Parts: sequence; structure tokens; C-alpha cells
Amino acid sequence: MPRVGMNPARGQPSGYQPERITLAMLTYLPNQAGYFEQRFAVTRLSLESLIASTPEPHDLIVFDNGSCPEMVDYLRRLRDEGHIQYLMLSSRNIGKIGALQIIFRAAPGEIIAYSDDDVMFLPGWLPEHLKLLETYPKVGLVTGFYIRSHMRYGTQTIQAFAERADVKAEQGFLIPRELEQHYIDNMGRTWETYQQEVDGLEDLRLTFKGVEALASAGHHQFVASRQVLLEAMPAEWGGQLMGKVRELEITIDQLGYLRLSTCQPVTHLLGNIISAENAAEATRMGLSAESGLLRRSSSSRLLRIPIVRRFALAVYNRLHTVINS
Repeated sequence: MPRVGMNPARGQPSGYQPERITLAMLTYLPNQAGYFEQRFAVTRLSLESLIASTPEPHDLIVFDNGSCPEMVDYLRRLRDEGHIQYLMLSSRNIGKIGALQIIFRAAPGEIIAYSDDDVMFLPGWLPEHLKLLETYPKVGLVTGFYIRSHMRYGTQTIQAFAERADVKAEQGFLIPRELEQHYIDNMGRTWETYQQEVDGLEDLRLTFKGVEALASAGHHQFVASRQVLLEAMPAEWGGQLMGKVRELEITIDQLGYLRLSTCQPVTHLLGNIISAENAAEATRMGLSAESGLLRRSSSSRLLRIPIVRRFALAVYNRLHTVINS
């Protein structure tokens, strides 16, 4: 006899209703060496700051893109404790845009608050995003940390919006130096490379219905309508592991949606190491975090010799390929 009895769930009602907001994070930790040596602590701070700083009703989706067992065990524990409502575990890295395809389609809420796993969330971050999303017309993306280099692309719609009679627009160098320094420190830049990155760009601050915003947004972290994201997602799969995300922002602009950032940062950038600044902020929030220190040794002077540096990078790249193949 192929079946014994009836499934006890048959005919039982489900009281589940999704929350309006779906938080979503993409995690990836292939190992804990080299670039990823301290990324477990970074991801832990990112995810736990998101949970701690979001008292508003929400569902949380985490998509893991083929991480090592230590990361998977940690995520499973958070799911079992009820912090993660939906945990998706990929057997391999399918690329960021592939993961976003799945996340955006699976998210049950009408609003998606997405983040990479190297963003720290400050108390009150979500209401500040929603204020812009719900005040400005036809908003595509809202980001909580402004980055000037995002003004280099996807600004056609925002520039046209700035010319409206009911919009106050100010252009120039409008963000404080410490905001730029935070970006430089946590994104591995120097002032020289940063100046090259933002050469010819200025900030654009808007005021609409009494609410200020900075023009542009980033793909590293944003709040958006699920409908807009599905409309802008590329139809094709595959490609580079880190490709297609800038194209998503450009498409959103081409579709006539605004890309905005909060004027005051309500998130922090973490990079691949927790800085003393971010560790101190985590402590103030009641979270556990240890700052990492990059110690320079005598070998660093040797690596400044071009031929030695090329050889070392070749060995590193080969080992990285073998480890992650």
C-alpha cells in the first residue's frame, strides 16, 4: 500500500501573512583566509546590526552564496532562533545578480530592504529610508550612506527632477570631510585614488515637500519597491560573479525612477575588516565587535618592488583559484 493515513496538514488553515517590509541580505564567505580572513566578524556585525536596529515588523531573507561551513552553521543558528525567517543556501556561488534574481522574486513584502554583508545599520535607519521613498514621487532606490562616485552614472531622471519648480536644488561639494574619510578608510582607497574616482563630480542636494535628499544611490544597500526591482532586473542569468549590478541602477534611472540617498548617514560601510570607528559604534549599540588591525611588517617593503609584487600576486591568484575551485 503506497500511503498510510492522510497528511495531518490537509485542510488545516494557515494564518501566515507576510509583513510589508522584507529585509534581505546576501552573504558569501568561501573561507577565512586572505581577503576573507576577518569577513566572518564583518558579516556577523552586519547581520546582527540589521536585526538589532530594525524593530519595525519585517520578514528577513538571507541568501548564502556558497559559503564555508562555519558561516552556514551561524546562519542556521540565527534561523533556528527565529531571527531569520527565510534562509536560502546555495551549493555554489551563482553570482550577485543571480542571487538578486532569486531574492527579489522570493521576497513576500511589497518593500525590499536589501544589503550586502558588509554594511552596518544604525538605529532608525529604516524610517529615514521610508521617508524618502514615500515623500518623493516615483522613487527607485534609497540608500543610507551617500557615495559621491555614484553621481557618475544613472542620473538623467534625478537631474530632470531637480529642474522642477517645486524642487529646491543645491549643487557643489556638500558632504562633510569625515563622510568622505569614512568611505576612503572602509573601501580601501587613498585620498589620491578617491580624488581620481570623483574627479569632475559634485553633490546634488534636493528638497521636496520639506524633505532633503542627496541625489544617487548605490547597489550595496538600498530600500526599494519590489515591483520596481522586478521591472528593472535583467532577463538573462549568468556572467561575472560581481557583474550586472551597476546596470541595474542605470536601468532604474532609464525607467524614470529616482535614485536617492539620505543626507545623514544611517548606515556605515564595513569593508573586509572592522575598523576602530565601527567597533566603537557597535559597542555603543550594545553589539559585540572587535576592530581589526592591519600590521605592516618588513615584508611589506619588499612587496613594493614591482617584480616581487607581480610574482606574489600571481601566486596569490593561483592559490585563490585552487582553493575556491
